[in-house]
Amino acid sequence: MNIARKKVLMSQDLPKYLNTIIVGDCLINLSLIPDNSIDLIFADPPYWMQTEGELLRTNGSKFDGVEDKWDKFNTYKEYDEFSEKWLAECRRVLKPDGAIWVIGAFQNIYRLGYIMQNLGFWILNDVIWSKPNAVPNFSGARYQNSHETLLWFCKSQKSKYVFNYKTMKRLNGDKQDKSVWDIGICIGGERLKDESGKKIHSAQKPEKLLYKIVLSTTKPNDIVLDPFFGSGTTGSIAKLLGRNYIGFEMEEKYIEAAQKRIDKVKPENGDLHNLALEVKPPRVSMEQLTESGFLKVGEQLFNKNGDKIAVLTANGYADDGQDILSIHKTSAKYLNLSNNNGWDYFYIKRNGELKPINDLRYEYAEKKL
Repeated sequence: MNIARKKVLMSQDLPKYLNTIIVGDCLINLSLIPDNSIDLIFADPPYWMQTEGELLRTNGSKFDGVEDKWDKFNTYKEYDEFSEKWLAECRRVLKPDGAIWVIGAFQNIYRLGYIMQNLGFWILNDVIWSKPNAVPNFSGARYQNSHETLLWFCKSQKSKYVFNYKTMKRLNGDKQDKSVWDIGICIGGERLKDESGKKIHSAQKPEKLLYKIVLSTTKPNDIVLDPFFGSGTTGSIAKLLGRNYIGFEMEEKYIEAAQKRIDKVKPENGDLHNLALEVKPPRVSMEQLTESGFLKVGEQLFNKNGDKIAVLTANGYADDGQDILSIHKTSAKYLNLSNNNGWDYFYIKRNGELKPINDLRYEYAEKKL
C-alpha cells in the first residue's frame, strides 16, 4: 500500500508522496511540506461536538454519533490553539494562488472563520451543505440540525484562485451555481463499514460534496492536501478527477479502509473533468463564419427554446425586423439586459435540430489548423 511512515516526508521528496496517505499527526507532517507547494486544501477537522452521555433515539436505541477520542478537547482555548497551529501551517504550504475549504458545524465553524481571517486568509464564500436526510433531533429540545457550513478561502486578497464557473454552471442545468448545496449524508453502499456492519468512520463525508469542491476549484494534476484524511473521500475524488492528493491520518483503521477504497477508483478522463468549458473560445467573428460558409446570409437565428429571433445579415449582424444589431446587442434586447454574450444565446438549425452557434467557432478554428 502507498503509505509512508511518520517523519519521512522531506521537502525535496514531495513528488514521491503524491497520491499517498502519510501516517501521523497533521502538525508534524504539515511542518515538513515545502512552502507554496499545494494547490488546494480540504480540511475536515475535529468539530469538538461537546456531546455528553448517550444519544438515544425515540425508540430507546443508542445513536452512534461522534464519540471518538480525536474529537475531544478540554477548553475553547485548547481547541483554538490547535486550530490556529494547523491553519497557519496550511496557509504556509499553499501556493500564492492556492485555496482552502474548511468544513464545520455550529460548534466550531465561527471560531475557525475568525482564526482564518486573523491569519490572513481571504474569504470567498460560505457554502451551506443542506442535508435532506439529516439525523433528527432526538430530544425535541432544539431545531433539527440539518446543515453544515463550508468556508472557502484563498491564501490572500491578491490570490488569483481557481474557480471553474462554466463547469459548475453546466452541472447545475446551465444556471449559475449557488452557495446552498442539497446533498444527502453518506449512507448505503457509499458508507464504509467493518465486518460487523459498523461504520468505520463516524464523520465520513459524501463523495458528491467533495466532487463539487475539487472539480470547482482545481485544475487537472493539481495537488489536493487533506490534513484530516479519515475515510479517504478526498483522495477518492481527486483520483477520479485526475488530480493528485496527499493525506495525513493517525488512525490505522481509517488508513486501511481509505487505501482499499482509493485503489478501486478508476480515473475518468472526460471533457468536463478536464475543464474543456473553461478554455477561452477561439477569436472568430460572425462575419468570418459567414464568409467561410459556416453560416449563410439570411439564415434564421433561434433561442434555446426554438423561437425564431432574427435572420443573419451579410456582415454577421442579426436582423429581427426592427433593428439590425450585433448578436450580443440583439440577445441583450430579448433578455432585457444591458449586455449579453450572443454566442451563448443564439442557435441555428442543422438537420432539423438546434445547434449552438458557439460550436461553429471551434469548428472553424479546427479547420484552420
